[in-house]
Amino acid sequence: MTAIGVETLNMTMKFGGFTALEDCSIKIAPGSFHALLGENGAGKSTLVKCMMGFYHATSGQMLVDQREARISDPKAAHALGLGMVYQHFTLVPSLTVAENLVISREDAPNIIDWRSERAALQDFMDGMPFQVPLDQPVRALAAGEKQKLEILKQLYLGRRFLILDEPTSVLTPDEADEVLSHMRALCRDGAISVLMITHKFREVTAYADTVSVLRRGKLVGGGKVAELSHDDMAGLMMGEAQLAQPAHRAGTRGAPILELAGIKATDRTGRKDIRIDSLRVHAVEIVGVAGISGNGQMELMEILTGQRPCQSGEIRVKGTPYIASRSEAHRHNIRFLPEEPLHNACAPRMSVCDNIAFRSFDTDGGFWLSGRNMRARAFDLVNQFKVKTTSISAPISALSGGNVQRTVLARELSGQVDLLIISNPCFGLDFSAVSEIRARIMKARNAGAAVLILSEDLDEIMELTDRVLVMSEGAITYDMPTAEADIATIGHHMGGHG
Repeated sequence: MTAIGVETLNMTMKFGGFTALEDCSIKIAPGSFHALLGENGAGKSTLVKCMMGFYHATSGQMLVDQREARISDPKAAHALGLGMVYQHFTLVPSLTVAENLVISREDAPNIIDWRSERAALQDFMDGMPFQVPLDQPVRALAAGEKQKLEILKQLYLGRRFLILDEPTSVLTPDEADEVLSHMRALCRDGAISVLMITHKFREVTAYADTVSVLRRGKLVGGGKVAELSHDDMAGLMMGEAQLAQPAHRAGTRGAPILELAGIKATDRTGRKDIRIDSLRVHAVEIVGVAGISGNGQMELMEILTGQRPCQSGEIRVKGTPYIASRSEAHRHNIRFLPEEPLHNACAPRMSVCDNIAFRSFDTDGGFWLSGRNMRARAFDLVNQFKVKTTSISAPISALSGGNVQRTVLARELSGQVDLLIISNPCFGLDFSAVSEIRARIMKARNAGAAVLILSEDLDEIMELTDRVLVMSEGAITYDMPTAEADIATIGHHMGGHG
């Protein structure tokens, strides 16, 4: 298998009067590991969808191995050796690894001779730099093994140019490093070329050799990774925009605000238990719970918000029993930012103004009756939290993910906040939105709040928190001050090997 090079020439993509991609020329040399950076809406997804035939570019050309290529659909891209590994898995959970590989072929027979197919698959696996057990059902694989299988599937199908879309978002640090180091080795051997979309500068500097940066649909710079610092890359992504700067940690840890003891509940499958023997968060403290998706973080959030009943144990807030009712949350100044807030903390078809009013419409002494007061409050918070919206009367579903997050934070952080519970606050958001949201979280902590963050992004945990916990198989398996924590040890615990 030999790597192929791909080049876009003056590629432009318009949707009506909106230009999503403008005059974009990027060259990925054969055997290159090329990173693609840019904020949400910068044009990254539009570019790769044009390359893969999901979109037909309004103008421009594409070269594959220096020959003009007309890619009418993904099937045509596959025929030229181009493949894509998506952020979310595309595997069939109930089938084995071998079955997933065989059915992915266009020439898969109606009646499969599994003896010969399995022998051929084993020969293929023996030549690969990483292995996945052929007879294992996909549902039994860890996230890292599923990501490996997605890549192996593309290699098995003969793809020699791979587009990786945020490939490590569901992996532990150890798994991410293993997968990306193998991909880099394949590039160096000349077997494949890689174009990786990522928001993580660490991955760019550790594994990519070249980088391109998009901003507002235009290519604004790039070059050899060895010649660019993180500040250089951030500057290209942001232009003249200023990032929010988190305040330095201020104040000393106060009294316990949130305490969990002996908590037992059933997980979402109904087959496993969530067991939290002890968890405590103090005032003026950010505690981060790290873990791979599916290890109980969602259930813990549901327990704290009253959406999942406990079989035993006790939750206490400020020393008193807490049953997660709306009235108790108001009385104790508890605020929540759940995962995917557009679906879990908003009424998508209602306006930005109405969604901001949900926190206090029934508690502010008749405030809910005054549309003028509601609009004034919304205007004030939209400006304070830099929410980008055409109007406070626009449906909140029309906002970008980062601006939905900002809107919900504006609502939840207004007034006195004693306990803030957040799940994956920056997942899938761009550089500027991440910076702004993290600054707001740090400001709440410095103002005296106790903050509990559940996140699958270990970099986020290490940057924001005072103390880091790891949740694995429904239990807390690690607890350490962040300043004393070892990333490798955390990674082992996240993978269930602590």
